[in-house]
Amino acid sequence: MDADALLEAARRRGIRTLNEHESKRFLAAFGIPSPKEMPAGDEAAAVRAAEAMGYPVAVKALGAAFAHKSEDGLVHLNLADPRAVREACRRIRRCTDESRLEGFLIQPQLRGRRELLAGMFTDPQFGPVVMLGLGGVLAEAFSDVSLRIAPLADIDAEEMIGELRSSTVFGAFRGEAAVDRRQLRQILSGLSRIALSCPDVSEIDINPIIVSSDGTAQIADALIVAGGRPAQKATSVAVAPDRLGHFFHPRSIAFVGASSQIGKWGHMLFTLTASGGYEGRIYLVNPKGGTIAGRPVYRSVAEIEGKVDLAVVTIPAAGVEDMIGALAEKGIRNMLLVSSGFAETGEAGRQREERLVSAARNAGILIIGPNTMGICNPHIHLYCTGSHVRPLAGGTAVVAQSGNMGTQLLAFAEQQGIGIRGFCGSGNEAMVTVEDFLEGFESDSATENVMLYVESVKDGPRFFQSARRVGRTKPIVLLKGGRSGAGHRAAVSHTGAMGSDTRVFDSMCRQAGIVAVEHPMDLLDLSAAFSALPTPAGNRAAILTLGGGWGVVTADLCADYGIEVPELADAIVSTLDRILPFYWSRANPVDIVGERDNTIPMVAMEELLKWDGCDAVINLGIVGRRILLARLLSSVRRADPTYSEGMLSGAGQMLEDFEARYIAHIAALMERYQKPVFGVSLITEAQDRTVVPVEDRLYKGVFYPTPERAVKAFARMVEYRRFLSRSAAAGRQR
Repeated sequence: MDADALLEAARRRGIRTLNEHESKRFLAAFGIPSPKEMPAGDEAAAVRAAEAMGYPVAVKALGAAFAHKSEDGLVHLNLADPRAVREACRRIRRCTDESRLEGFLIQPQLRGRRELLAGMFTDPQFGPVVMLGLGGVLAEAFSDVSLRIAPLADIDAEEMIGELRSSTVFGAFRGEAAVDRRQLRQILSGLSRIALSCPDVSEIDINPIIVSSDGTAQIADALIVAGGRPAQKATSVAVAPDRLGHFFHPRSIAFVGASSQIGKWGHMLFTLTASGGYEGRIYLVNPKGGTIAGRPVYRSVAEIEGKVDLAVVTIPAAGVEDMIGALAEKGIRNMLLVSSGFAETGEAGRQREERLVSAARNAGILIIGPNTMGICNPHIHLYCTGSHVRPLAGGTAVVAQSGNMGTQLLAFAEQQGIGIRGFCGSGNEAMVTVEDFLEGFESDSATENVMLYVESVKDGPRFFQSARRVGRTKPIVLLKGGRSGAGHRAAVSHTGAMGSDTRVFDSMCRQAGIVAVEHPMDLLDLSAAFSALPTPAGNRAAILTLGGGWGVVTADLCADYGIEVPELADAIVSTLDRILPFYWSRANPVDIVGERDNTIPMVAMEELLKWDGCDAVINLGIVGRRILLARLLSSVRRADPTYSEGMLSGAGQMLEDFEARYIAHIAALMERYQKPVFGVSLITEAQDRTVVPVEDRLYKGVFYPTPERAVKAFARMVEYRRFLSRSAAAGRQR
């Protein structure tokens, strides 16, 4: 009986779950074999099966209703003779309702000290998910699982094996052979094929998979639940990237709901836009007419003489739907809807939002929002957001489902010198979703990397596929809100979001190549690195430090984050011996022991970058000395009048000039050797930036305030490099 026939037979019996024997036959049809077993209708048949199979055997209750047989006394192991088999059958009958018992299942006794599990379930956002983990009766207690969204490539299956906390049990273990990884990949690939070809199957549980002493993986139990999966309904209509691009390049903007009162959205948005250098036409609209800020106010958009590319709407929610006709008649096709009072407020607001979307779609109008904080495009000096934030123009595209979080990130970016391609607070995403933005970034040549703050996604499969495609050419750094129970409840009240299981979302990120971070500043640190540095080819670090203790701490951090710190090559030791005192460490980290000769860090940096034994340099404390010197010189001025001002000023300027030359030297070396340098400042001042541009250079200086942030950025860039390598390998497999 083939797989379809097994499901059809279950439907005819009016049940959703296949019994264990049927489940294993179903799996076998997809290349997932199990040890030979025999069903038996009664005790006599069970004994005959055991005799034919050879002792010792296991006897189990057979029935679709039995999900946890071990706990219910329905599994008997190590049965060595006919009497034991008959007694096991009798005990099973006593432990269960006869109407649920379909018979007995006789299996050879499987032996092994290692137990795994595998399976497939349906996530409400991302669809079928394949699982591998530590199995047996302790599976739920330890919850050590690895997940991937179907379909799986071979490399996905291999990664699932490697990322379990208990992955050491897959190797040679206490005298037993390593697990046959080919068998595990076969099981996971088979589950992936079922997920794609059998939409009637909603769940598969293979537990335990017993690993024998020779490394063979044998399926001891399996359960398949049929009855269909929840429909993966797309809740939005995809927006063409060029249509979305019009929002960020308007030649004229109408502010509908303009106000003369400071602090109101209708005043704040137009004043920030007008004062930020935007060169397009600005129209103010308010039914009262008159003037605001010395500008004429139109009573309706129909009164505006010229063409309007974008309407920025701040009127109360109840009046927005009535505006659709006027916008359509005027030919305004794009609306940035700042107004709140829609789906984020509950059921009544959700219905209002649905009516608005229907009316807008019928009129050919596209809405960003509602409940958005605004947009900005520094490349045309468009700063139409709820805060006075004006970052530099650059290549980092930012989308945030929280406008406040987004504008805070923009403020950090402005402060740290991270250039922004464009920003949007996506709000409730009634029509334009984060998936649309991702696909827009993919086609935008000016976008170099993507920064996302996400609380939920509207279309999980589309988000996954888009992110994986975009990530092959442009790094995506993502912070997920609503990870905790409290955070999820806040996200639902905030955006009307419905979150997926956190572990599924995290696994999706790994599979799609998204660099997921835990803290808002991590977004900025990674965006700084991806926008200013070459991507490292591997995870080997050379550490150049001004002091020994700092190097030791950084080496420990590298170990924590999976970064290798290799031994120095003899040639590097020989070169540095000529310029450093005899007591230097002759090891990695390279401690230049506080030497003040400014040629030393210049030479040491190049020696390390050209070394084929490292993939990046972590540079501690060379930059920032000017601040300490400036403070010292200030004390000297007050305490020792014998020093001239010219001498003191000259000393300070000399070190400041050196730091500029040193950063330019690093930028040139990174371009030559295509390796990143992660700097850590000795000390910082309020005006110091993480990213330091270097004229006429492809790369920039990047200096973090702590070693931990530098090491973490390096580790996450390595993670992204591995995704690129996996993608290339998967492409070759296809």
